[in-house]
Amino acid sequence: MGRLVPAVTRALDILELFLDGDGTLSAPDIVRKLQLPRTTVHELVTTLAARSYIVPVPGQPGRYRLGVRPYQLGSRYAEQLDLAAEGQQVARSVAETCDETVHVAILEGTDVIYIAKVDSTHAVRMVSAAGRRLPAHCTSVGKMLLASLPDPELTSRIPANASLTAMTPNSITDPDALRVALAEIRERGSPSRAVSRTRTCPVSPRRSGTVPDRSSPRSPSPSR
Repeated sequence: MGRLVPAVTRALDILELFLDGDGTLSAPDIVRKLQLPRTTVHELVTTLAARSYIVPVPGQPGRYRLGVRPYQLGSRYAEQLDLAAEGQQVARSVAETCDETVHVAILEGTDVIYIAKVDSTHAVRMVSAAGRRLPAHCTSVGKMLLASLPDPELTSRIPANASLTAMTPNSITDPDALRVALAEIRERGSPSRAVSRTRTCPVSPRRSGTVPDRSSPRSPSPSR
């Protein structure tokens, strides 16, 4: 790999800070988080603002949010993304590393849709297929994706009076119990059960803002 340019690296570090919190930052915030000199941060912020990568927050002097340029770049990337092909490539790479069956799925409404699958070499295999749709609350990958949603969006998808379908005796059918399970997933980092009565399914989220969810204005997260 070639030499990294420190100024570019620092500018990208600043942009990535906007992925956390409420999405707004001041120059002192950036100085504190990145431990950079104030003059360096001032110059980088001025440059990013001049190129529309960040813009001032109306009514909040000295604070910035992402501008239109990152959105334009993300939109262009989304136009070129073949999700199924990318997912299959990722699944194959992970399966070769761990020799386990790997799924890649997206969240659509209250369901997950499997977009890629690579089987392990084990004799016992999971009964699933790319293109299959299942209730998110009945699958490990679905619960991981639900756990990544902000509370208001989770409530809009699964209100307190929702009727949840059971697929196995282990399926969660009570929305309140599901919320408890999702809170545990956020703390632990993974759910403990899948659809099968006999097999568990470890999962890991991969977030992406480029995959549109046809049932929601927000973007779902592919997960393997």
